[in-house]
Amino acid sequence: MGWTYLCIAGVFEVAWVIGLRYTAGFSKLLPSAFTALTMGVSIYFLSQAVKTLPVGTAYAVWTGIGAVGAVIFGMILFAESRDALRLACIGLIIAGIIGLRLVSNNG
Repeated sequence: MGWTYLCIAGVFEVAWVIGLRYTAGFSKLLPSAFTALTMGVSIYFLSQAVKTLPVGTAYAVWTGIGAVGAVIFGMILFAESRDALRLACIGLIIAGIIGLRLVSNNG
């Protein structure tokens, strides 16, 4: 279950990071409430994941999912760069996430 919780935490990590863009410095109520809620949900599921997964692995994967998701949604929603080198670097993060999962003996 640890990896499932970690994936859920990662999805909510992406949601709050993207939501942050819409808060205008937490001056808009609904986007700010959405962002705060998704932050809490993300942390909750991360806390559940670290019950069975090593904290270093869980944190690295959680932030990796958040980084990859933020970049992908940034390209889709905010017309951020799709430069080949940038995409290659994101590929390295994905490879790291997969590698951590493959070498994990937990969950």
